Amino acid sequence: MISMGSTTKEQDVKMQQDTKEWLRYSQGIAAIMSKRMAELGLTQRMLAEKMDCTQQYVSNILKGEKNMSLETICKIESALGIDIIKGLNK
Repeated sequence: MISMGSTTKEQDVKMQQDTKEWLRYSQGIAAIMSKRMAELGLTQRMLAEKMDCTQQYVSNILKGEKNMSLETICKIESALGIDIIKGLNK
């Protein structure tokens, strides 16, 4: 019989692994965004206006710690004129 303690520990390990996976993608997206923003001469505020969100939200994305929806990623792609999802596998 597995105790509740070990099941919880296994779930915690799985959750940490899942978090590391999306964090890796989030950090990759942040790096792509930063590079493209520099190329275009965009500030966070300017990008936020293009994405119809707040500068604080863009700042959180650029920290590489935001778990973004596909909708948000599409807004980023449109605002910056780039393909993020395709670029992550390169």
